[in-house]
Amino acid sequence: MDNFIVSARKYRPATFDSVVGQKSLTTTLKNAIKNEHLAHAYLFCGPRGVGKTTSARIFAKTINCQNLSAEIEPCNECESCKAFNENRSYNIHELDAASNNSVEDIRTLIDQVRIPPQIGEKSVYIIDEVHMLSSQAFNAFLKTLEEPPKHAIFILATTEKHKILPTILSRCQIFDFNRITVEDITEHLAYVAEKESIEAEHDALNIIAQKADGAMRDALSYFDQIVSFSGSKITYKSVIENLNVLDYDYYFRLTDAFQKNDYSTALLIFNEILTKGFDGHNFIVGLAGHFRDLLVSKDPQTVELLEVGKSIKEKYLEQSKNASLQFLLQALNIASACDLNYKNSQDKRLHVELALFNMCQITNKPVVPTNQIQKAAKTEEEKPEYQKKTEVKNNTSTISIKSALSGKPTPIKQVENNEPKEKIQEKEKISNTFTAEDLINAWNTTAGKIKQTKPRLHSILKMSKPVLAANFEIKFNVGNDLQRDALIKEEKMLLSSLKELLQNDEIKLTIGISKQEQTKKHLFTDADKFKYLNEKNPNVAKIKTKLNLDF
Repeated sequence: MDNFIVSARKYRPATFDSVVGQKSLTTTLKNAIKNEHLAHAYLFCGPRGVGKTTSARIFAKTINCQNLSAEIEPCNECESCKAFNENRSYNIHELDAASNNSVEDIRTLIDQVRIPPQIGEKSVYIIDEVHMLSSQAFNAFLKTLEEPPKHAIFILATTEKHKILPTILSRCQIFDFNRITVEDITEHLAYVAEKESIEAEHDALNIIAQKADGAMRDALSYFDQIVSFSGSKITYKSVIENLNVLDYDYYFRLTDAFQKNDYSTALLIFNEILTKGFDGHNFIVGLAGHFRDLLVSKDPQTVELLEVGKSIKEKYLEQSKNASLQFLLQALNIASACDLNYKNSQDKRLHVELALFNMCQITNKPVVPTNQIQKAAKTEEEKPEYQKKTEVKNNTSTISIKSALSGKPTPIKQVENNEPKEKIQEKEKISNTFTAEDLINAWNTTAGKIKQTKPRLHSILKMSKPVLAANFEIKFNVGNDLQRDALIKEEKMLLSSLKELLQNDEIKLTIGISKQEQTKKHLFTDADKFKYLNEKNPNVAKIKTKLNLDF
């Protein structure tokens, strides 16, 4: 039985041209070799599995190749290339900083740097996960990194650039590796599947590419996992089952249910998703992503942002035609709000279900039973002509049909009115009567609402009781000017709350200062205090004069 080699190692790039998704970086490195503009230190940074260490090895191999091709690629035939391919090269040294991060390890490396190469012109030192070095190790490395021997080149690789000291960054040429696109990963997986004589559906490979999140190494690991599960044929169904990915079909069915206001179907679909072991938070994040994909599918210019398989892409284009822009935006807002508040919710399932209810209500319209519509229409026909409320004038249409459900006119959207605003009838004001007791109850309710948010205003409102005067005027006295000013600033809010609670739009609020408080204020001025004490004991005035005292 042959030894199995994982695809991530078996199909690891050996040349610059075989590196996937980093064309601009590999071209820059090839030009540096071609023009002999090699720096003494490089920093390769970016997400995991995008080719940092692989590119560093290819770069090191190409630098020492004795017979470079016209495309600036290693020949794989010279002694240096053969030594590299057989892992016996003394020109290329790798150090894992995750496990060799002490000052002693760096000092050992510095001593090794002094030794010139046996074959070729350059000794290349690749330090992987360089952000794991301790601060002392970084400081010990600074001088050598800035002024290395002529034959030495350092290539540092890291996934966390922000942890590297600025003094290190300033001494390196920095190359930022990008996440590999879903399209590039899918294409490379198709190449690997062809080499391995494996039949793979395009949509299945696309799901693997999305699951990898821009990391080629992860994509190849998932590929091997699926091959072990399904054998020589990879299908869309086998991928979503093995990788625990939620099928797109759930999201399409849910969106159809939302547009039909069918909350029962939406809840049953969500229950089915939970039964299969999927997390509610991942579900709502995926649903938000589905609405986003529908949005970008509505415009031919943005449809290129859709990173899905061909057959699934057709479904998105079809459903996006039936979904209005307003529906998608509101649904996306609801899903985003549910995502943000999910962790703080005590009942997480109910939290998601409420979001589904709200999505079902986006396109909801009031439904009147058929028999009630017929009854209302019949009543309308029996009216004399002058009583019928139908008018067609200046592109304006007003229809009034009473709903038997509520006993109130059913609101119907009014067409644009071109008449002057002065002629538009104002909303009828409410002026229900109320007692002094009703006023105090409403006042206390208003004060209770703002107790937590505006404690100072709450204390002012609780100082005394409001008085009901004629013509729905409410009089309320405070202790001083500062309190009155604070109340005047919130007068609009107070009136709005009182009008709503008391069902009266004619309420007015008059704020004054209590005469008793004014008197108290006058009695306790410094001059009055002195006058009062002097009347009790005339010697107080003598002491003031003798000691030359003042207020």
